[in-house]
Amino acid sequence: MAKQALSSLSILLVVLFYCITTTAQPAAAPAKPADSPALPANPPAQPASPPAQPALPPVQPAAKAPAPAQPALVPVQTGATDVTKILEKAHGYSVFVRLLKSTGVAKQLYGQLNNSNNGFTIFAPTDSAFSNLKAGTINSLSDLQKTQLLQFHILNTVVTLSNFQTLSNPVPTEAGDAGAFPLNITTAGNQVNISTGLVNATLGNTLYSDDQLVIYQVTKVLLPLDIFNPKPKKVAAALAPEVAPTSSKPKPTKEDAPVTPSEAAKVDAAAEVSLTRHGVLVSIGVAVVAFFVMKRA
Repeated sequence: MAKQALSSLSILLVVLFYCITTTAQPAAAPAKPADSPALPANPPAQPASPPAQPALPPVQPAAKAPAPAQPALVPVQTGATDVTKILEKAHGYSVFVRLLKSTGVAKQLYGQLNNSNNGFTIFAPTDSAFSNLKAGTINSLSDLQKTQLLQFHILNTVVTLSNFQTLSNPVPTEAGDAGAFPLNITTAGNQVNISTGLVNATLGNTLYSDDQLVIYQVTKVLLPLDIFNPKPKKVAAALAPEVAPTSSKPKPTKEDAPVTPSEAAKVDAAAEVSLTRHGVLVSIGVAVVAFFVMKRA
């Protein structure tokens, strides 16, 4: 019994010694991690994430405003208003400028724009518009027709883009009678159409605009009917009333009319009376002469 107790105590002491020895040994060092980039000594503080914004309703697009009118290509002149200088600055209107100068229309416009309150609207065809005409079209015109052609491109009033729809057709021009030179203007939205009866053109850019003068670009030369398609002239004989044909023989006169027997008798009697009277006068004359002769003897 004592031996068993001693054996158990010995085993217990051995186990206790082993546990004490194992606990006293230092723990193994942890494995060194892989090299990593050095961190700053005092890393900046990370900003706090902003709070989530509440969802907003989609913004409805505003109604589209109408496009403003295009500004004039040539600024308003500070001195005297000269149409030819305006067109030269706009470029591409050399043919129209040359015709304005050669016909004298440029001088007329200059005088009225700078010496009166008259206003004008000018439709200026481009050089390409003239080049699209049949060769020799302009050169075949007389000086008067060239002047009328240019005046057909001029209205004797200022018409802005918003006022074209208020015009009454046919629109009068500087060329004269609207019946002989009809010009019709119609609008469709922002587009202005011009018709002469021979040409349909569209209004282009605004080249110049002030209180007394507006110049627009046109895509074609405005050809008036009275010059390029005149009405056939009426022949006077066609309009004269029909007259019955007359004989080429002259009308007989009293001297040529045939004498009737009664008229012949009257003529013979008158002749006989005339001869009798003539014989009496002769006899009296002879007697007077004989008297004077006998008296002298």
